Amino acid sequence: MSVTIDRLKDSDKADWRRLYNGYAAFYKMPMTDETAERVWGWLHDADHVQEALVARDATGRVIGLAHFRAMPSPLRGAYAGFLDDLFVDPDVRGSGAADKLLDALNAIAAERGWPVIRWITADNNYRARGVYDRKATRSMWITYEMKP
Repeated sequence: MSVTIDRLKDSDKADWRRLYNGYAAFYKMPMTDETAERVWGWLHDADHVQEALVARDATGRVIGLAHFRAMPSPLRGAYAGFLDDLFVDPDVRGSGAADKLLDALNAIAAERGWPVIRWITADNNYRARGVYDRKATRSMWITYEMKP
């Protein structure tokens, strides 16, 4: 399968939403129209930190997404990259879309001078972890959450 990486476009909304719904369902997070519209707005706001890349098949259909942003890394005294969301349509997994999304994000990091890109995933996300183990180095960091 031929896969290309592109920036998210206004015309991608239906495909993006289908994939974002799938991503939310995988992590058992409710996805409301209000939340999806807010995120869509962030991705199209030049003043917002959140950005997106998409993977397209040969027809131009969006088959994968990556949401990312710059984040300060105080110990480095520099900005680094943070990959918030990566999702590929289950019907086309194994197409190389995830690898190409990560490669494109790595190129952006190099252009912007980010020394590292970080992300988290669920411990039981074995399929994605297989890709991540090929493309990156697992860190020693453990993630915690506090709910106010």
